[in-house]
Amino acid sequence: MSSSGNGMNSETNSTERDPAYGWLMVFVVFILSGLSFGALGAISVFLKPLSAEFGWGRAETSLGYTAIAFSSALFGILWGFVADKYGSRWFGVVAAITMSLCLFLLSAQTNIFQFYAFYFLFGAFGNAMASTPLFANVGFWFRHNPGLALGLTASGGAIGQGVVPYLAGMAITANGWQWAYQAMAISYLVIALPIGFLVRESPRRQKARVSPETEVRHFPLSEKEVVMWMCLAVMFCCNCMAVPIVHLIPMLTDAAYSLQFATSVFLVLMLAGGVGRIVGGKLGDVIGALPTYIIMSIGQTVSVFWFPYMDQAWSLYLLAVIFGFTYSGVMSSILVCVRMMVSARFSARAMSVTSFFGWTGMGLGGFFGGLFYDMSGDYKLSFAFASAMGLLNIIVLTAFYMRAKGQRVSASPQPA
Repeated sequence: MSSSGNGMNSETNSTERDPAYGWLMVFVVFILSGLSFGALGAISVFLKPLSAEFGWGRAETSLGYTAIAFSSALFGILWGFVADKYGSRWFGVVAAITMSLCLFLLSAQTNIFQFYAFYFLFGAFGNAMASTPLFANVGFWFRHNPGLALGLTASGGAIGQGVVPYLAGMAITANGWQWAYQAMAISYLVIALPIGFLVRESPRRQKARVSPETEVRHFPLSEKEVVMWMCLAVMFCCNCMAVPIVHLIPMLTDAAYSLQFATSVFLVLMLAGGVGRIVGGKLGDVIGALPTYIIMSIGQTVSVFWFPYMDQAWSLYLLAVIFGFTYSGVMSSILVCVRMMVSARFSARAMSVTSFFGWTGMGLGGFFGGLFYDMSGDYKLSFAFASAMGLLNIIVLTAFYMRAKGQRVSASPQPA
């Protein structure tokens, strides 16, 4: 398969240097997405304290994750259209204020409807603005090694999902869940708001909006078909990854492990994920984004099944490393696939539509993980469901690969 056919393109042959500001954008979005995804990961730490406080069921409480995933999916499409038409200059500022406000409101919640509503707002005006549109922006700051740049950027989400829940667990143990939410709210405002002002639109995306006829693509399938394949794949793969993200910590504490140990396993998982996102992005530059996506998906699918069967600390840490590395490699591969396969002027919309199905899958995976627990009394069925969804993802990706491979690539690139 040619480089064009597996998610690469020939733009890396350009001798034009990438703007230095692109690396500052990598740092900015690394931090913003780390905080945003960290709050999502922390839901698993708050799950049992909130259930105990208000008498909510495990599936009922897990719907908080579904609420943030659904609003991120729905509003992500809106912000994708806005970013492609007007740019994403103020997205970081709005996201910083929204995330902090919602976390503070969560500290005073008194019923399940407030729990859902505040997380819905967090997703709609926080996570949806701090992630997908800004990832699309970062990707087009770079002609050389865009996969590495996106992998580094996306690693912030993995590290945030490890560090924030770990710190939240410590805060809950020390002073309770209300104080933990308040501490998060203040910290998010202090960290995120100043760097939110540093967001700038990439020159290439600005040019594409003004002169779209000058842009070319190097992938053999149409942009619409690319998005269709990606949406179908990420729906299944995100069902797979959501189960351990939402339920690993509750599963471990159910097995009489301390909350500190459970969050430390999750921290190791996400730190390995930070490495996996960087490696996954760079591997996309080398062998192609789509083959990388398939390889990482296989690792995720095989490893997720075994979590309920590990009863030794060392085996849990080892499995966390393997799953974290591969699941996060999947995440960066998705970003690099879209970056390589669509045009600059369409990238935010393409990533947002793809993310809509990804977040929908995440929300469903988190809910079904809790539902299967409530039905069976343990997590074996939940993690088996995750592995089955991962297998469907691999089947779709293989069909996508063969479809792209079977298309004759034009000798010269075509207009986007």
